[in-house]
Amino acid sequence: MNYLEVILFIVAVVGVVGLGIYKSRDEDTKGEGGADDYFLAGRGLTWWLVGFSLIAANISTEQFVGMSGSSANWLGMAIASYEWMAAVTLVVVAFWFLPRFLKAGLYTIPEFLQYRFDGVARLAMAIPAIVTLVFVTTSSVIFSGAKFVSEYYNTIPVLNNLTAMCWLIAAFAAVYVFIGGLKACAWTDLIWGAALIVGGGIVMYFAFSTLTDRPADELILTKVANSDATAADLEGASAWQRLILLNDGKDGEAVAVDGPNGSGGKMHMVRPIEDTDIPWTALLVGLWIPNFFYWGLNQYIVQRTLGSKSLAEGQKGIVFAAALKLVIPFVVVIPGILAFNLFSGDLHEGAKAKNEAAFAKATDAQVISVDEAFVKLQPDLAAQVLQHNLMGVKIDMPTREQLLAAPDAFASQINDLANKAKESGAEAAGNFMGYDYDAAFPVLVRNLIKPHPLISWFVLAALCGAVISSLASMLNSASTIATMDLYSKFSGVKEPAKLVKVGRGFVVLFVLLAALVAPKLDNFESIFKYIQEFQGFISPGLLAVFIFGFFSPRTPRWFGVVGILTNIVLYGAMKWAIGPWLVTQGWWFSNEIAFLDRMAVCFFVILIIGIVITLVKPMRTPVELPVNEKIELTTSPGAKIVGIGIVIATIALYAVFW
Repeated sequence: MNYLEVILFIVAVVGVVGLGIYKSRDEDTKGEGGADDYFLAGRGLTWWLVGFSLIAANISTEQFVGMSGSSANWLGMAIASYEWMAAVTLVVVAFWFLPRFLKAGLYTIPEFLQYRFDGVARLAMAIPAIVTLVFVTTSSVIFSGAKFVSEYYNTIPVLNNLTAMCWLIAAFAAVYVFIGGLKACAWTDLIWGAALIVGGGIVMYFAFSTLTDRPADELILTKVANSDATAADLEGASAWQRLILLNDGKDGEAVAVDGPNGSGGKMHMVRPIEDTDIPWTALLVGLWIPNFFYWGLNQYIVQRTLGSKSLAEGQKGIVFAAALKLVIPFVVVIPGILAFNLFSGDLHEGAKAKNEAAFAKATDAQVISVDEAFVKLQPDLAAQVLQHNLMGVKIDMPTREQLLAAPDAFASQINDLANKAKESGAEAAGNFMGYDYDAAFPVLVRNLIKPHPLISWFVLAALCGAVISSLASMLNSASTIATMDLYSKFSGVKEPAKLVKVGRGFVVLFVLLAALVAPKLDNFESIFKYIQEFQGFISPGLLAVFIFGFFSPRTPRWFGVVGILTNIVLYGAMKWAIGPWLVTQGWWFSNEIAFLDRMAVCFFVILIIGIVITLVKPMRTPVELPVNEKIELTTSPGAKIVGIGIVIATIALYAVFW
């Protein structure tokens, strides 16, 4: 361990956290403004605090680990749609969502449903929101942060232990938010937001420098199958040209295709319709749903905009964040693609160790799923997995040579056995991968940045600080919902000092629960996919309900809970019953309905239900929402101009990487 790196890292993290706590020292948590001060930073955040806070709360190791991992795998640049489409989404949120929320003077997003629909709808959003924040987003950020640290310090005891790091990160974040509230989060976000982008840029610079120096004979082994590039083409090519040759071909011939990693080009935003994660159909509708839900209705994101000192300040902050979102793929997604080109061997070694450890723990009642790369790279273990999944059935076992000759066929055989056994009640012992894609960014940092302690401390501090900052924001938001939407509503307590105490109690409870769940996420193929899949049960229905809440004042109040609950049931049915049935009947265009397509189906079904209900049973008197007279609600014309420019820039980026 380099002691200079460690000392500088600790000083940076502690110093920034101390700054946040210091800036929140004037919070009057015991007075009349206590709840405003603790939960909404006294409703006094300026545009630059709002903008950087949005970025720091959003961009964490969840992105640097999960999104980089997805780009290292077959998705490549396509995963950048979550960032570039978010830029457009933010512009809409600034001028469509925020004015309505600030006008109503909300503490929480579920509170809007109380005013527009009823208390049941508020609970129907609040409870899933808490569950999602604690068991999905908070636990996943704890996991991805611990994953990064444990991969970076993979030879140092305790630090290389995933579970131990989950608990250490969780404890640090809990102390931070317990003391400082949203104001402390906002001030530390100012530092971490800027540091994250700079730190990602440093990693990208080193990755491209290494790509330039790496022998062409080594790099050519990682090119996609439909690229015509040769080692001779790589000789003398610049770093960017090498990236293109390996992942997009000599003349763009390496188009995106449906299949395992390496089968098709990775420099394309548009994926085939058969793709199981981001088919081009998802770009039309499906991907907009989680984007609008996340940036417009997700409490832990929207909470910092609710703390804006005015509508204009909030709009300028959101548009500033939108501009920064256009930069993120260049410091997160492209380095992820490069991680596979440069360090595929390291990614395999990490997966190999995990596979062997998981197989040793697998019981006779458990089955194992695999991917094609695992069979190709670990044929001996693949043979053992096949025998294990047979559960005592005797067959002629394939030889090592046979496995290597047809890895795709044997991977399918192993998975078919696993699926049949699971239908009969068998448990899953894990999904064995040829590469540990979630380790892509940690491997980059360990190989490229670790040898430079005068730089590495900064990158480490930025990433770990982002984890702490995101966790603090999530815990603050979860405790806000639990306090204001559940405790205060049912107890009738309105005393600000009491509400702050209860909120701090929820922080402790939620961080303990999230830390218990976090280590178990290591069993998922992709942490980013896990997060997005879970959101399908919540976001389509809520987005549809809010659209009616904004624009249809005569829609009956009871539609709120009907829309939310119908979506949960319908999405589950699409995932486990209707979807598989459609696929087996040959009525779908791929072997699985992508979760984004499931979201789109649910969204339109809820919209149709809402329209029918409104036409059949309209309210006699339209709903009137409350008005907060204490905040300035004048729109920012400058933010509107910049917002239009961001939309145009996003379209241009899609044209370049089509």
